[in-house]
Amino acid sequence: MRKTTLIGLLVGATVALGCGAGAGQNASGGSDGGAKAADKTAKVGEAVRDGKFEFTVQQVKCGVPQVGTDLVGKKAQGQFCLVTVQVKNIGKEAQSFSDISQKAFGADKTKYSADSGAGLYANSDGATLFNQINPGNQVTGVLVFDVPATATLAKLELHDSPFSGGVEVALS
Repeated sequence: MRKTTLIGLLVGATVALGCGAGAGQNASGGSDGGAKAADKTAKVGEAVRDGKFEFTVQQVKCGVPQVGTDLVGKKAQGQFCLVTVQVKNIGKEAQSFSDISQKAFGADKTKYSADSGAGLYANSDGATLFNQINPGNQVTGVLVFDVPATATLAKLELHDSPFSGGVEVALS
């Protein structure tokens, strides 16, 4: 019984530490005591930082019905919004970038997740899906969001990890 309790406590402590790993980082990568990462909202074309990454949204294109080809591709349930983003590692060690950490928000504040499956077809080199980026290096790729045909994206929330505070980029 004691062994089971000890194992449970160790697992719980490990999970708690892992969940809070990025909570104390602000947009410039410093500690902020757990406060929201950034109060400033960037615009398309402006560089913005979260943790060890600097993001620049270059282009947003919605209304795309399919990515890939007719033979090998994916059709949108509604419409695809393709977001071209440059990600630069501004840290001192390699950092992984994943599209699943990125969120989009509609004008009505509805939150959308990236569609990794569609991202495979929109990025022939896989640059945004799960890529290790060395310090000083950058990748440019396309984040894909499958949103209702009537939806309009208002902003993005970009993260250097699932646990970071994130930074906002206004799309309108």
